[in-house]
Amino acid sequence: MEASCVRQSLVPGTSKLYTDFLYHFDRVSHFYPYSPFEWTNFLAAAGKMKYPEARRKALVSALREQNEDETALERLAQPGTVAVVTGQQVGLFSGPAYTIFKALTAVKIARELSEQGIPAVPIFWLATEDHDLAEVDHVWMFDQDATPRKVTVTNSVVSAGGPVGDVRFNEIPLADLREALGELPFADDVVARVAKAYRPGVSFGEAFRALLHDILQGYGLLYLDPLAAPVREIAAPLLAEAVQRVPELLEGLRERNTELTAAGYHAQVHLDEDASLLFLLGDGKRTAIRWDGQRLMTRDKTFTPAKLAEWAPRLSPNALLRPVMQDYLLPTVSYVGGPAEIAYMAQSQVLYQKLLGRMPVLFPRNSFTLLGARGTKLMDRYDLRLPDLLDHEEKVKSRIASRLVSPGLLDEFAEVRAGTAAALEKLKARLHGFDPTLEAAAKNSTAKMLYQMDRLAQKTAREALRRDERANRDANFLINLVYPRKHLQERIYSILPFMAKHGLDLPERLMGMIQLGCPDHMVRTV
Repeated sequence: MEASCVRQSLVPGTSKLYTDFLYHFDRVSHFYPYSPFEWTNFLAAAGKMKYPEARRKALVSALREQNEDETALERLAQPGTVAVVTGQQVGLFSGPAYTIFKALTAVKIARELSEQGIPAVPIFWLATEDHDLAEVDHVWMFDQDATPRKVTVTNSVVSAGGPVGDVRFNEIPLADLREALGELPFADDVVARVAKAYRPGVSFGEAFRALLHDILQGYGLLYLDPLAAPVREIAAPLLAEAVQRVPELLEGLRERNTELTAAGYHAQVHLDEDASLLFLLGDGKRTAIRWDGQRLMTRDKTFTPAKLAEWAPRLSPNALLRPVMQDYLLPTVSYVGGPAEIAYMAQSQVLYQKLLGRMPVLFPRNSFTLLGARGTKLMDRYDLRLPDLLDHEEKVKSRIASRLVSPGLLDEFAEVRAGTAAALEKLKARLHGFDPTLEAAAKNSTAKMLYQMDRLAQKTAREALRRDERANRDANFLINLVYPRKHLQERIYSILPFMAKHGLDLPERLMGMIQLGCPDHMVRTV
């Protein structure tokens, strides 16, 4: 099977807002400042950058506590250096595979900008502040038969609603990981690397960063954990300002939501009536702050905006305000995001305008379906393309089954159906002349007969599949590999089973596949 690309509009669940962002930017230009695939926009965004050097100095100092890459830090310390940023929740065992695709896309952009005379460094934002432990306490693997296996943390300290980045492990499910990888050739090597990063006593944030650094070593990525106290001190002025301007910010967001709906799109992030855009960190919890039109409050505390602004280092932004805080902290020229992130940035643009006065170039992460030799061979054998597999399991199996019926038999079915349809149409015309009241009955009978013929053809195809157990195994293999649990593989599986199958140098090969000019979903054999 040759490398191919599939338009994102053919991927189930992709929003109209995202596909228009990719393929019809003129339709969404009101919601985003820059088209992602015009490189002059990167120059424009860099030219508008007014990043205080005092903040740069404080940022580099804070990042020294989290990073060992002195070369990248020294580049960031230089006046005029910009950042290409991406990020992800700190999920178990590196989270979904697209985490790696995001990081490599950011690395590629930073390299391209540096080669064009705009010094840039890639930075990975560790989303440690999120408090939904259930979203990150598990990960999906597969074995040599592409059988999906869920690996879950069952013995970590239970979060009390605080940031998941601070939750510490008691035990690591390494045995479950090893079992899930089955007989994949590099499984032991992968588990050994995971074991170095994930140890009892370390936090979700620390382990995630350590494993990502190991997988992506040599690419000059810097990592930023926003829970670190020095980082929170730098962000405090922005959060204090946001507190003082909550009514104005909320009004702007609600207007934007109305605009999106009127344009035929959706608001990715729901805005509650009593939303404030902020949380309060303390006592191991991340507590929502509510706004009743006059006061800011938690369940047991009430604040005036001026008083809460004094607590700015303990404040945490919601999903819409978070990217603004990120790009206040960093000299961000571009943010690499996925479909949902780019969708909610249409809302966050309002906050960027009011609080920051600039917004980065939003760039869609590269998106891949990875096939090995067996997957590629099966796709060719059954003459399948990716969209053929992005469907309900039974429909996919029917497609594969139809490939097993001899061409002559399928032709005969088609010939008989066509002849029957023509004869019935002729009979229906005769009946109309004889007695018009019989035409409706004839039409109904025709539909039933043709339905039964189609059903017989489908049963024949399914019987061929039932008789060919190998083909049934092939169908299950392809479905589980390409569209597990009715999602693209990159959204379900970690990168780890791919490395266990194809080798620890897989990230290097993926780096060679990154294409900055391609908005499509890419199918590649590794």
